[in-house]
Formats: sequence, C-alpha cells, structure tokens
Amino acid sequence: MAEKNVIGNATGFVFHELYMWHNTWNWAQVFPPSLTVQPGEHAENAESKRRFRNLLEVSGLLDHLTPIKPRAATEDELARFHTRPYIARIKKLSAENGGDASIMTPFGKGSFEIAQLSAGGTMAAFDAVIEGRVKNAYALVRPPGHHAIADLGMGFCLFGNVAVAVMHAQAVHGVGRVATVDWDVHHGNGTQAAFYGSKDVLTISLHQDNLYPPNSGGLAETGTGAGKGYNLNVPLPPGCGNGAYLAAFEHVVLPALRRFKPELIVVPSGFDASAVDPLGRMMVTAEGYRQMTRLLMTAADELCGGRLVMSHEGGYSQMYVPYCGLAVMEEMTGIKTHVADPWEEPMSTWGQQELQPHQWTAIEVAAKLVTDIK
Repeated sequence: MAEKNVIGNATGFVFHELYMWHNTWNWAQVFPPSLTVQPGEHAENAESKRRFRNLLEVSGLLDHLTPIKPRAATEDELARFHTRPYIARIKKLSAENGGDASIMTPFGKGSFEIAQLSAGGTMAAFDAVIEGRVKNAYALVRPPGHHAIADLGMGFCLFGNVAVAVMHAQAVHGVGRVATVDWDVHHGNGTQAAFYGSKDVLTISLHQDNLYPPNSGGLAETGTGAGKGYNLNVPLPPGCGNGAYLAAFEHVVLPALRRFKPELIVVPSGFDASAVDPLGRMMVTAEGYRQMTRLLMTAADELCGGRLVMSHEGGYSQMYVPYCGLAVMEEMTGIKTHVADPWEEPMSTWGQQELQPHQWTAIEVAAKLVTDIK
C-alpha cells in the first residue's frame, strides 16, 4: 500500500469525529435559504475533510502517522486572542440552537464546544512538535479559523485556531519567533489582525486578490508599530497556477523566512486555490501543493529544526481536496503511496499553468517588501 522512501522523524496527525459534526445547516453554498434561494448544502461542510481523512486510510498513509489527541481550548486560552463578550456570545448561541457568528458563518447547537476542540487540536499539534514528540504535524480540524478576528467570527470561522495556538506556544512554551505561511485562496485576515503589531510573528498570506474578505490583504498592509514590516501579503491575480505560486515562494516566502529566522513555521492550510475549487479561481494542482510543502520543509530544516505545523482551513472541492491533502502528507512523511492524482493528467494540459508576465508583476512588487524584515 504505502512504501517509505525517506526515513525520518514522525509526522503527527490531529483528527476527531466531532469536527465532522459542526453544523452549517442547509445553506445554498454561502447564502441562507429563502423564498428566492433554494436550500442546499453549505460550502463549508464536513465532506471534503472526511474524504481527506478517508483517503489517508485507503492509501495506507494513516498507519504511518502518529495520532495526536485533541483537547478543548479553555475560555482563558481563547481569550488570549478573542474578547470575552464574543466568546460568551458564541457559547450562548451554541447552547440554544446555534446562530450566525456574523455573516456567512452559521453554526448549530454544540458548535462552541467543537470550535474549542478545533482550536485545542491545533494547540495539541503545536505541543507535539515543540516538545519533540513529532517532527511535524497536520491538524485536520473544523471549523476553520483564519478569518476570525478578536470580536467577530467570519468566513466560516468561529475562533482563530492558528492565532490562539501561536499565542499558546509563546505563553506556555516560551517560543519566540513564529512564521505563518497561509496558502488558502482567501486572505488570512484574522491571523494578520492577531499579530499586526508584533515583530515576533511573521504573517505571510498568498491569496487571490480581493476575493475575501473584501478590500483586505493588500500590499500596503505591512503591520503597524513594532510589527511594521512583519506582515506580508501576496495578492495574486485570478488564474495563477503552480508556476505563479512556486515563483511567489521563491521570491517572497523563502527569502522572508530566511530573514526572519523563525523557531517554528505554521501553515494555515486551505486547498481552495486548487484548479477545481468552487470558491476560488486559481489553478494549483496537488503536485503544486506537494512542491510548496517540500520548499517549506527544506526551509524548516534549515531554520528551525524541521518544526512545521499545518492547520486545516478552506478547500471546497469534495473530490479534489483529499488528493491535495494526500500530496502534502506524503511530502511531510517522506512516504509515497500507491494513490495517483486522477486530475494530474488533464490539469497538466491546461493553458497558462506556467508563470505569466502579469502574475510576475504582482509577485515582484511583493518581493520588494521582504527587505523590511529585520
């Protein structure tokens, strides 16, 4: 089933069945049902995540992962980032029959506790990597987190899983510099907001230009005060494929990481920049995610003893998310399975997968900001 081609330290894996029970109701993709919108299935439902986990089992790779048991983040731990009134509001609504954290972020009864487990699962992955129990780890958690801000859930996110986990690592483990590399197709505005004034956390977001949230993730958003220069956005034109993403890594992400010298690298890992995602307009393939993972692992080996954590965010193609996730996990473990990406051949023939001139223009502008990192 799975053949090991590289022998290395263990890769941790966080998962819990309750993540699949977070209820986003019968919305029509991102709109609530009404007399003019037929009920359907919310884009952020359990299926793509469940299929990801299932493909890990079918491929045999699950047997090679080190299970990491998630725990619930406490309200005090959530409050390192979120306001107490916001936490109390989500808790109250969840205890009744659910509600909406803001707009497009519905949740059901019990989702507060599941969101606690989601943030706590990311924290558990951090703990395992920092304590040396595993070399790297993937937290397949739900609900996602990178859009949530201190006093508001948004973009399907209730609590900032990565932001809370980074603050936990700094407060409990004494970790200094942490770098986040967000490759979700949407701007990681919540993680950016959490550390916008900090020079101890480098936040990098590669995303489709002005997709979501509106008017968020521009080049001018570089941080404030002590954090000036430590927030990098790479707003990419729609239609970017592997060529553009790998160029952005080569000219922005990797130079920024080398200048910053983090003690830990974290990826808010969304697979919605894939070529068949319904909520994005990019063309990244599973092989593209594999190559980006390889580059990050090399950087982590060079800079921080290989310490790399990924926490699951978006990705809404139920068919393709599992293959993107499997490619990442194969790279993280150094184990190649028998499973082939069924989209690899047709996608390889699609035009403009290579870096295009207008894409390079956007990347080149972002690359000039790297020198502001000290």
